[in-house]
Amino acid sequence: MSMPSSDVKPDAVIALPFGRMGLFCSDEEVLHLDYLPPETPLTTPATPLCSELAAQLLAYAGDPAYRFDLPLATAGTAFQQRVWALLQQIPPGRTRTYGDAAGELHSAARAVGQACAANPFAPIVPCHRIVAQGGLGGFAHSTAQDGYLLGIKRWLLQHEAGLESTQRHA
Repeated sequence: MSMPSSDVKPDAVIALPFGRMGLFCSDEEVLHLDYLPPETPLTTPATPLCSELAAQLLAYAGDPAYRFDLPLATAGTAFQQRVWALLQQIPPGRTRTYGDAAGELHSAARAVGQACAANPFAPIVPCHRIVAQGGLGGFAHSTAQDGYLLGIKRWLLQHEAGLESTQRHA
């Protein structure tokens, strides 16, 4: 979810109900996705995989129970991959706290948060479903309550009816 460097351009920039998303694909795999500032210009997907990725993201935007079926590139450390696998087990509309996830992984809440922030495949790998014990928590290395990134997390949780379940963990 980190912002790409200014010299690396997405293969496409699409508009979703929560904002702009940069798509990065090879011919065979989704390399990563980035939440982009709302003013980012749109660009059309130029490859079949990038077009399919855009179509599946739009399908999810219409149906929070949509199940993605895309080839994701291998990424991250072994620990990050364990966190991301745990994220994929949390059903739409449910959440877990950083602390709960850390307990399950025999780790620390901060390490889980850092792995969530490093997730290159959000929202396909749903890091937005991890929340703080007392509220929303951070998102994509941001804790600015009025920033667009936490606005995206709020939208995703509302889309999945997750705000009501923050007190009822998966």
